[in-house]
Parts: sequence; structure tokens; C-alpha cells
Amino acid sequence: MEVPAEPLLIAALLGVFAGLAAGLLGVGGGLLIVPVLAMLFTGAGYDKVMHLAVGTSLATIVFTSIASVRAHHRHGAVRWPVFWRLTPGIVLGALAGAAIADRLPGDSLRIVFGLFELWVAVQMSLDLRPAPHRSLPGTAGLILAGSVIGGVSAIVGIGGGTLTVPFLVWCNVAMRQAVATSAACGLPIAVAGSLGFILTGWDAPGRPSLSLGYVHLPTLAAIVVTSMLAAPAGARLAHRLPARTLKRIFALLLFALAAKMLV
Repeated sequence: MEVPAEPLLIAALLGVFAGLAAGLLGVGGGLLIVPVLAMLFTGAGYDKVMHLAVGTSLATIVFTSIASVRAHHRHGAVRWPVFWRLTPGIVLGALAGAAIADRLPGDSLRIVFGLFELWVAVQMSLDLRPAPHRSLPGTAGLILAGSVIGGVSAIVGIGGGTLTVPFLVWCNVAMRQAVATSAACGLPIAVAGSLGFILTGWDAPGRPSLSLGYVHLPTLAAIVVTSMLAAPAGARLAHRLPARTLKRIFALLLFALAAKMLV
């Protein structure tokens, strides 16, 4: 099956928006990428569009998270001991999440994503943040938390920041360090999750050409290139534009995308 040019152009534009959102608000692009790719893949006549959208979204996060982690590490904000204790659970959870997603029908996966995006939109619009109530759990507790974060993130195709940051803040980690450590955690989520979607979709019938399992390579390349170019511009704009207003605008966009996925 040939790769239509128009979806690739739209994917490149999507990468620009995802990169700007990441730079402006520090959020991963998965909440934007998955629903738009689902619509693009549907229009292109592909099968298993939700699985392709989630798998491709996770693969883009592999590249974008590397750049993000390097920036946070230079500022000394990543809590690496916490990262290493979360990572085993994250990897196991992400692989399990990919396996669970593979067994879900496309409509069920679409509804799960829509409900999750709706929840994130409500959180962002109301600026809900958990209050610090406890200290970090031990290694076993962090592995368990990591498995939940990794599993949910892989099922919906995100880097996990909407889950990792609130958890770390709840455990009395300073917001700056929570964001930086969450950015580092996005890498094992994306690597394990995209690997899971590659393996589970390896022999899936009706996959488009130039795909590795459920990862569509041309779309991946289009999004990665433009998002990595746009992210620094978003970071610069973040110092000039009102963060609260930007969050509410982004939340409205998430509400619209969630409604599109659910209806």
C-alpha cells in the first residue's frame, strides 16, 4: 500500500504543534498525536488505526524524550535514584500495557483513550494538583507505581508525565524535580511501549507499508523532525506568554479531541 502524501504533510504539521506544546507547557505530545493520527489513518484506509496511532505516538516519544532529558540533566534536576527504582516497573508495565492494548478492539482502545484525555483536560482546566502528603515509598512501592504508570501510558500512547508528575509531587518531590524526573521516565516508557507495539503488531494483517508492527515509519519521521525543531521555540515562548491562559487553551483542545474520540 502506498503512503499518501497529504497525511504525511498533516503529520509534519502535527509535529510542530506537539513540539510547541511540549516546549510551552512541558506536556508530552501523545495527547495530541494519538487522536490526530487515528483520524489520519482512518482517512488513509488503514486497518487497526488506534493501534497504529498509539504505537507510532510512543515511538515519537523515544526521540523527543532524549532531548528533554538532556536539557533537564544539564540543570541537575533529575532525581536519578528515583528514576532507576521506577524504571523496572515502568518497563514491565509498558510491555504489559502493549500486550493488553493488542487484545483490545479498536473501538475499546479509542474509548479508553478518550476517557483518559477527558480526565487530563479536566485536571488541566481546573489546575488540579495533588498536595504533598507522604514521602517516597521504598523500592517495591516505586516498582509497583512504575508498573501502573508504564501500563497506562503504553495503552494510551503517552510519555506518562500526566501520571508521574502528580505521583512524585504527592510524594513530596519538588515540582521542578518531579517534572525533570518524569521526563526521564518517559524514555523507558516509550522504548518498552513502542517495542511492545512492534512485537504485537509484527504479523498483524492489513498493516500499511513501511511499518514495523504498529509503528508507521513515514509518519514517525515526519512528526519527530518537526516536533524537535519546534520544541525550542515553544520553550522560548513559554517565558513570554501567560502559562495559566495557555493551559486553559490547551485543555479546551483536549476536550475537543476527547469528544471526537468518544462520539
